Amino acid sequence: MSKPPLPDDAAAMLAKANPAVITTLRPDGQPVSTATWYLWEDGRVLINMDEGRKRVEHLRNDSRVTLTVLDKDDWYTHVSLVGRIGEILPDEGLADIDRLARQYTGKEYARRDRDRVSAWIEIERWHGWGAHKDSSQVG
Repeated sequence: MSKPPLPDDAAAMLAKANPAVITTLRPDGQPVSTATWYLWEDGRVLINMDEGRKRVEHLRNDSRVTLTVLDKDDWYTHVSLVGRIGEILPDEGLADIDRLARQYTGKEYARRDRDRVSAWIEIERWHGWGAHKDSSQVG
């Protein structure tokens, strides 16, 4: 796996509204994968969750995380980001989920009656495949 920064073409793919799967760890170490929206910004990744989700508890207990992003136009091309949650913050005024919703749907997030939290993934390593394959990547 390579260390950041990512090449410009991989970062450009991550800047788009692509399908993604996040993997967190339960307290017993079992990985749990869930589809998610994400936002690539300045070499970090923003995710957002309903405050009551188990995923929030998992991330508070163990900050290790993997996000795999599939190029929506060519699923053979993907980038997997391995890192840790740098911070978990309340999503005041639902500003972050609105940013994510606009990225994916073009409009603000519809459900306004639940508190949400935002988390920033700090990238430690990455791996690409398809158009973003790096032949020098090890392991």
